[in-house]
Amino acid sequence: MTRGRDVAQRPAVVAAVGTLAAAGIFFLGGRAMLVRQAAVARRRIGKPFEDDALDADRVWGERFDGPSLELVVFGDSIAAGLGAERRKDTLGARLAKGVARLERRPVRLRTAAVVGAESSMLRSQIDGLPAGYRPDVAVIVVGGNDVTHRVPVSTSVAHLDEAIGRLQDLGAAVVVGTCPDLGSLRPVPQPLRALGARLSRQLADAQAEAVASRNARAVSLRRAVGPFFVTQPDEMFSLDRFHPSALGYRRTAEALLPAVRAAFAETPATATA
Repeated sequence: MTRGRDVAQRPAVVAAVGTLAAAGIFFLGGRAMLVRQAAVARRRIGKPFEDDALDADRVWGERFDGPSLELVVFGDSIAAGLGAERRKDTLGARLAKGVARLERRPVRLRTAAVVGAESSMLRSQIDGLPAGYRPDVAVIVVGGNDVTHRVPVSTSVAHLDEAIGRLQDLGAAVVVGTCPDLGSLRPVPQPLRALGARLSRQLADAQAEAVASRNARAVSLRRAVGPFFVTQPDEMFSLDRFHPSALGYRRTAEALLPAVRAAFAETPATATA
């Protein structure tokens, strides 16, 4: 599936830093200081990647017998796998390979995630699924762009809640990786980074409550993998020091995999195998 064509692409990292600075002006004051910090962060990060992630959509684990399990991934650049240099290192591919290995079943991956997406774009990602497509499990990772673009938490969560409900109506079990810790972005100076940490934590907590209300599964990426990004930034971040590296995606997939596997275990496709 080609991703990003239905959304006006923007330099995601640069825009994120700039709008987070604007938020900081409101919350922390000191306009001139925060503007200088945003400029420093933009220079440090740069833009080493194109706006489209690698296409990893295929059947993983073809050596195993049985009909393919259907896995679809929604969300933003992390869900899309931006920063991975090999298809097998994207988040979706890591999850598909992990489920295939554990369940000894082939897994067909479909990536609907779009680089730069906010929670409001989950609707169009679901609308873009082929007619008649019925995923067994849907994974959503979204929220970072909502924080940097100053989308109100209530608005972000309402869009997520709607998406979960629609996917459940399609028969999918849903797993949500809540908003990552933006405080781990070392190129962003303080106090801008502390602001990002606080806002992303607020959104993640609200997302988890919405997921629980839908009887879906939430995984706190801030708790599960955030400490690795803080203590091992050179290994966990890719060239732009903003998106995960191959190791970063591996750690993120490992955090999500138990919930994803449990979700598959509840689906008819797995239960009747």
